Amino acid sequence: MKMDWQPTQDGLDQILQLLRQSQSTDVQTQNHVQQRLEELNQFNDFNNYLVFVLSRMRNEDEHTRSLSGLILKNNIKGRYSQLPREVIDYVKAESLTCIGDPSSLIRATVGILITSIVSQGELTTWPELFDILLKKMDSEDYYECEGAFSILQKVCEDSAEMLDSEAFRRPLNLLIPKFLQFFNHQSSKIRSYALSCINNFIMNRTQILMTYVDHFIEGLFKLAADTDCLVRQNVCKAFVLLVEVRMDRLIPHIHLIIEFMLLSTQDNDINVALDACEFWLTLAEQPICREVLTPHLSRLVPILMQKMKYSELDIALLKGDVEEDEMIPDKEEDIKPRFYRGKTHARMDDSENNEANSDDEEDDDDCDGGNSEWNLRKCSAAALDLLANVFHDDLLPVVLLILRETLFHQDWITKEAAVLALGAIAEGCMLGIIQHLHELIPYLIQCLNDKKALVRSITCWTLSRYSHWVVQQNHDSYLKPLMTELLKRILDSNKRVQEAACSAFATLEEEAGTDLVPYLEYILKTLVCAFGKYQHKNLLILYDAIGTLADSVGHNLNKPDYIELLMPPLIQKWNSLNDYDKDLFPLLECFSSVATALQTGFLPYCEPVYNRCLSLVEQTLKFNTMFLENQEQYDPPNKDFLIVALDVLSGLAEGLVEHMNPLIAKSSIMSLLYQCIKDPMPEVRQSSFALLGELTKASFVHVEPCVNEYMPILAQNLKPEFISVCNNATWAIGEISVKYKQQMQPYITIILPQLVINLNQADTPKTLLENTAITIGRLGLVCPKEVAPHLQQFIRPWCSSLRNIRDNEEKDSAFRGICSMISVNPSGVIQDFIYFCDAVASWNNPKDDLKNMFLEILHGVKNQVGEESWRAFSEQFPPMLKERLVNQYGI
Repeated sequence: MKMDWQPTQDGLDQILQLLRQSQSTDVQTQNHVQQRLEELNQFNDFNNYLVFVLSRMRNEDEHTRSLSGLILKNNIKGRYSQLPREVIDYVKAESLTCIGDPSSLIRATVGILITSIVSQGELTTWPELFDILLKKMDSEDYYECEGAFSILQKVCEDSAEMLDSEAFRRPLNLLIPKFLQFFNHQSSKIRSYALSCINNFIMNRTQILMTYVDHFIEGLFKLAADTDCLVRQNVCKAFVLLVEVRMDRLIPHIHLIIEFMLLSTQDNDINVALDACEFWLTLAEQPICREVLTPHLSRLVPILMQKMKYSELDIALLKGDVEEDEMIPDKEEDIKPRFYRGKTHARMDDSENNEANSDDEEDDDDCDGGNSEWNLRKCSAAALDLLANVFHDDLLPVVLLILRETLFHQDWITKEAAVLALGAIAEGCMLGIIQHLHELIPYLIQCLNDKKALVRSITCWTLSRYSHWVVQQNHDSYLKPLMTELLKRILDSNKRVQEAACSAFATLEEEAGTDLVPYLEYILKTLVCAFGKYQHKNLLILYDAIGTLADSVGHNLNKPDYIELLMPPLIQKWNSLNDYDKDLFPLLECFSSVATALQTGFLPYCEPVYNRCLSLVEQTLKFNTMFLENQEQYDPPNKDFLIVALDVLSGLAEGLVEHMNPLIAKSSIMSLLYQCIKDPMPEVRQSSFALLGELTKASFVHVEPCVNEYMPILAQNLKPEFISVCNNATWAIGEISVKYKQQMQPYITIILPQLVINLNQADTPKTLLENTAITIGRLGLVCPKEVAPHLQQFIRPWCSSLRNIRDNEEKDSAFRGICSMISVNPSGVIQDFIYFCDAVASWNNPKDDLKNMFLEILHGVKNQVGEESWRAFSEQFPPMLKERLVNQYGI
């Protein structure tokens, strides 16, 4: 096919008719058009016809021409590798002819088409593209100039790295200086395009842009007062990006920039105001923030708090005037997709280890009660939150002055924004706000009954931010009233309030823990009642609240009356969902927590849950095998089903322990688990190792025959590339060790070296350090002769990691192990003996035989170094440590 290709009139008529028909709203006509398009796509020159209509048929309706270009764009994206070179060359040549088309719609379509071609790597075979675009930028024909910029803007956005690549002759070296020239163009649209193009290269610190950075900043100041809102918006974007990458160049001008941003945050154009508000978020994360922003706080804080008010548009979008909507079914598109994270083993006795499950998690706080769209209100609240964490109580004088006027305001919009602000400062200003909470918390609890749903919902969120303080006060005065009113709001007639209350109550559950036990019956009756009220979206949040309750009160939930209340609605939902309904995720998560808490109380429901989870694992693995063997025919399976099923099985094993034996014995769980621990997806391995550890504790007789196969895989996962995977693998090895005893000996050489590395690394997370130390101690307990020679490599970080954890069985077995190793290799501890003594002194009430082991080691070291050396040695002990050792061990 040559470049002088010409269409036949008959072919052209057919294409035009089809394009016109495609604009019909008739479903039958649309189906016919779709079928014809698929047929025509079998012919390569169909794409030539499409570009011909776009570029040459200028008398044709612009919507028909544009549609032709968009169909061609889809063909380029979907079938590029199948198109002959001559077709691609023809499309490229023709598209260049209409860059300056008088129709803005056609110019935009051509820009999209050319960008699609460039994204396929065509820059190397299209050297004339940038020559033509640079030439048209200087054209006296405005349409050509704008058309060229429209294309460049899209190419810069989609292919920034290509433009700065040596492989493509670095066209950016020509483009950046050229863009800067157009900052002075008479057309605001061109000025905006030029600025927008450059903004795409700031984050990458592109070399040519960094060369011109001062010239660029100078240009930004000139454009800061531009009359065009799109130009001002792009100026704001540029300064926000520069704060992150070239703060050094902004510092000489920082107070001028802050003044500009203070004005821009109040801009009448909502998009300018939003991009300006992003500046405060970015600046708050810079080390210099406190120094440069302090003089401006008294002006900035009122602006942010003003912008936290709902606009009329916000209220319309949120249906803020609708009070009772609980009977209106949810739209499926309004329900956020859930991304499941696997189970991480953290010791349940230590509340600080809750961080184990939140590494890498995003902050789920939602100050708009489920409205996920980022807006000026949310941005302002987030900025105030971050600034509170920078300035702490220094922010309070300004904030409290405004809150005194707004928190009790008659206008509900003003009052609602004040409640939001009070929630936003909760973390950063807690020390200073505490003196006011005895008055504020009761007032907020009253606000839970406000006649406006949006006030009730934001109050739920704000109270959740202070729940840590609430649970530390007198329960009758604070916890009980808050819990009572939140439970009423869980049954609110407004769906947004239901959601906010449910989320807030889940936070309260985490903070209160077993303090909620006296109120369990009332709580459960409310949550069960919500099953009958909630629509689809809030039902998913209700599962989370129930699961969190089970995690928080644990075995206290295992009472016949509570089980009789809770389980029937859960089982009813369980039976109503098919195996591949995504609502199964949150329900299974809930089951995992409930099964762990109910322990033997879950036995009547165990077998069907166990079998279904095992089926989910088996089916997902089967579909994965089919996909790997034939990727063209099959889609990859959703492994979230597999992960959540593994976690429920972990919950069952943790709660039911030896009662799991009959189910394990007649199932293929161990062979399925072996496949899972080898899965390339980290989240699958993470949950697999958690299950392996729980099965080891519950039913080692079934794990023991598999240890030889499992242990090398566990060893391979000890590198902390994926922290939660490494953590669970480490914990599982420790659990297997105490069961497998001396038979662990062959595996010491493949396990211990990496554990020692992890324990000595400065950036290892606290939970992983503790699990690593416990596992090393357990390995030393069962194989002291093999581990003891390495004692000096890990004894100091080992002691530091375990000195602050509470006394429990895991700590007990680890310390017995370290004592056994010291008995074998006492010289390995002498250099760091003070650390060992400090760790020993951390025990509150060790068992008598463990206490005797400590005493033997203390006396043994004393005898080994001699009386004189021991005296000099003990003088290094801090007085408090000496006192604890004397009181506990008589030394």
